[in-house]
Amino acid sequence: MIDDLREEEIVNKVGGRFKLSTLIQKRLVALNAGGRPLVDVDANTDKMQIVIEEIKQDKIFLDTSMNLRITGESVEAGGPLDFDPTIL
Repeated sequence: MIDDLREEEIVNKVGGRFKLSTLIQKRLVALNAGGRPLVDVDANTDKMQIVIEEIKQDKIFLDTSMNLRITGESVEAGGPLDFDPTIL
């Protein structure tokens, strides 16, 4: 899992190390808030591994405003990816 993060392919896929770390952090927040995985996983799969697989399979990305988005869904789709902890 950590070896995947060291490869330049995943770094270049999202546009750099800063964007990669931002994407990972935002997706982990969404998963911890109850978001469903977008890839097939076992019951005991680590959430970090889920995020890495989602990135590798082009399931998630950051838009131009650095918001987490699911590939193929509109901005209006809402759902757990738009989690805002300040609302709580």
